[in-house]
Amino acid sequence: MKQHYFVVVLAHSLHGRLRRIHVPHQALYVVLALALFGSVSLFGMVSSYLRMSWKVANYNALRDQVTTLRNRYQQLQQENSEKKEQLASLQLMASEVSVALGLKGRLEGADDIASEGPLVPSYRESIEEYNFLKSASYSQVNHLYARRWQTNIVPTVWPVNGRLLSRFGEREDPFSGEGALHTGVDISAVMGTPVHAAADGIVSRAEYWGGYGKMVAIDHGNGMHTWYAHLSRFEVVPGQEIRRGEVVGYSGATGKVTAPHLHFEVRLGGNPVNPYPYLTRSAMTAQHVQPDLPF
Repeated sequence: MKQHYFVVVLAHSLHGRLRRIHVPHQALYVVLALALFGSVSLFGMVSSYLRMSWKVANYNALRDQVTTLRNRYQQLQQENSEKKEQLASLQLMASEVSVALGLKGRLEGADDIASEGPLVPSYRESIEEYNFLKSASYSQVNHLYARRWQTNIVPTVWPVNGRLLSRFGEREDPFSGEGALHTGVDISAVMGTPVHAAADGIVSRAEYWGGYGKMVAIDHGNGMHTWYAHLSRFEVVPGQEIRRGEVVGYSGATGKVTAPHLHFEVRLGGNPVNPYPYLTRSAMTAQHVQPDLPF
């Protein structure tokens, strides 16, 4: 039986010689089958690689999301713990202030403790009492304790021991490079240094306040306030009575800062004034203040 084949003719460009190559049909079919198989295999490999790359990218994205959610969860746990501590302090303060103001003549509780129950108010009653006190006049609370601060309402101690880094008044803003009013003084303090109240008063603010970062404000009466900014942690809550020298928080670098330090302000009638006279007085009277002041 005669075998079918293809003839491939090759011609030499110089000598003009012709050469015929016989290619059987079966050989051509084998070559085509191998080419098709190779194409399918290559396509499969490329598809597998692209699919694997997509899975790896999704895995990395999910891993980053899990890390972010874990960090956020830990942050929320910490914030929840701080809120619980503040709530416990507020509950205790609410009972003490209500008794002091005469809103309640005595602490709530049954006369017969063994048969009636505990002496302290319930959680719901504490919340209701706190909400009621929030609506009470702040000046009433301030007036109640003002007599006890007659000799300590003017700042007479340095909030931290440190060098004076920046004075009160006009200066070049370290961020914009333009002139700006520096409403207080900056005192050097490493991270976590205890910050002390400069005078007796009531904490009017203990919160994150824009460029001030974590800031504590104390009302000393007669329109005088002191501010302590860029703190890393609070040690007081709003409404708390504070004594001169007690710790209000710890120095840090929150807010608009270039390095850890304490920003200290004295305000009269809501307007910032130069703390220099108070710091000078504290340098001459306070025992714990360093003697070499950079004025």
